[in-house]
Amino acid sequence: MNDKFEELIGTYIQNRIGISNHFITEELAVNLRKNLLSLDEEDKMKTAGIGNHFVTDRQQDKRGDKIFWIDNQSDDPSERAFLKQINLFIEHLNDTCYTGINAYEFHYALYDTGSYYRRHVDQFQNNNDRKFSLIHYLNTDWIEEEGGELLIYHKNKTDKIFPEMQKAVFFRSEDCEHEVSRSTRPRMSISGWLKSI
Repeated sequence: MNDKFEELIGTYIQNRIGISNHFITEELAVNLRKNLLSLDEEDKMKTAGIGNHFVTDRQQDKRGDKIFWIDNQSDDPSERAFLKQINLFIEHLNDTCYTGINAYEFHYALYDTGSYYRRHVDQFQNNNDRKFSLIHYLNTDWIEEEGGELLIYHKNKTDKIFPEMQKAVFFRSEDCEHEVSRSTRPRMSISGWLKSI
């Protein structure tokens, strides 16, 4: 397990973007994907908003995904296994990098065909609790021609990350501008934030 954590942290230190291609097991990714699809079938996935309770984007033209928040006390076996891994990663991150993370929040995210999320940062203007963003992809057999890349902007380059099954992406929430490009098929993930509150 520590190898996956070190891969994510090590690549973050080198490139400001941490990537682990197999952060969660294939079995867990498949089960979480099933959960997401069931939630969508039951019409429980809701159109995502912009901002928080105090600042919102009422036009809703910046993003097109649907989300469902994962209860941190969930009794679903797959969600419990996922959150256990998150807790272990936070413990490792705090022990090795002294980050002071003491909370988190995650949600399922579904981008229907053709939807997107325009360039943005993940930290609210009026709240700096979010320290790191952490995304886990749940897409089987994704190919480059299908789009849906996560584009992460640096001063002199743009990283293009494909949303492949089991892959995790880790970056600072406050200063890492990124966007989700349109795709030719539905795109699924679990996205969230490690927080210091």
